[in-house]
Amino acid sequence: MHRPHRLRLCLLLAPILALASCDTAEPPPSPDQVRAQIVRLLPPKLADRQGWATDIYAAFESLEIRPVTPNLCATLAVIEQESGYRVDPVVPGLAKIARDEIDRRATRMHIPLFVVQGALGFDSPNGQTYEARLAAVRTEKDLNDIFEDFIDSVPMGRRLLGGVNPVHTGGPMQVSIGFAEQYVKARPYPYPLAEDDTVRGEVFTRRGGVYFGVAHLLGYQTSYSSLRYRFADFNAGFYASRNAAFQQAVSIAADARLDLDGDLIGYGRKKKDIGATETALRSLAPALNLSHAQIRRALQRGQTLRFEKTELYERVYALAEQKTGKPLPREMMPRIRLDSPKITRQLTTEWFATRVEGRYRQCLARARK
Repeated sequence: MHRPHRLRLCLLLAPILALASCDTAEPPPSPDQVRAQIVRLLPPKLADRQGWATDIYAAFESLEIRPVTPNLCATLAVIEQESGYRVDPVVPGLAKIARDEIDRRATRMHIPLFVVQGALGFDSPNGQTYEARLAAVRTEKDLNDIFEDFIDSVPMGRRLLGGVNPVHTGGPMQVSIGFAEQYVKARPYPYPLAEDDTVRGEVFTRRGGVYFGVAHLLGYQTSYSSLRYRFADFNAGFYASRNAAFQQAVSIAADARLDLDGDLIGYGRKKKDIGATETALRSLAPALNLSHAQIRRALQRGQTLRFEKTELYERVYALAEQKTGKPLPREMMPRIRLDSPKITRQLTTEWFATRVEGRYRQCLARARK
């Protein structure tokens, strides 16, 4: 085909195939160009900016996420908010948090505290006693290492602390270790691991922390109108912002008071347990023309985009909007108060999303300079 004909064809198809590339389209930026852009967006006084740029770009490349400016700025905003670009951030009062967790666990298991004290007096692999290491602990990685050593080395260590390592997040994006361990079951980890390395350990590295953090922030499809809701989801869980809006519709349709936390079934509940949202939906079953089993199956899709295509989702909104006489939002800030020993103020998911959004807009402003 002659070039003029090809150009006309491109112009004709452009509205339909907006993402298709023709001769007139600009080529995607090269890896070097993307890394250079990341360096420009990073704080100018940050140490090892090239290293940060390399790991951030590698995460986007491995996860097949487009390294466009909004996505890059979203990632940098979360890193800045969560750790201030520290791979292993210091947590104030961590030694007390750790010791309190050990004492609580011992009390629940009816283990005398003098026995716990004796166990902490054992020498750890680095020559210090566990008690001395706990007293000096400052970061989550250090605490994680202590607990893992204690569980493996101390008599009764696995009984006392096995499976209850209090460190649940880590790395520069403070990503959930549980999320990372589940994620590698669905998608191979792109970096080679030595025989003694673990996914938990990788979360505490820059490359692993960024990789899993980007996956949690951007590695799923949404119909959100703003990245602000992804920021909330990063704190509260996949689709929490969409699910909170759905819960509001359920509350209106069923005339029931619900916590708008985005948790449709109930985190940690047994399969047979019925949460408040599902209970309200069951009261609507005749109006929805859905069985209890159909309602449960739909709710089990609550952490996927497919939930929005279920009969349950569509019929609940139809009922609620018929009752209000106006369209209802499909996204909203989950109403969650953040609860963690590391948090000393009354903070919420909305507070977190707002803080990250502010940093995100500052990054966009730097990109325009």
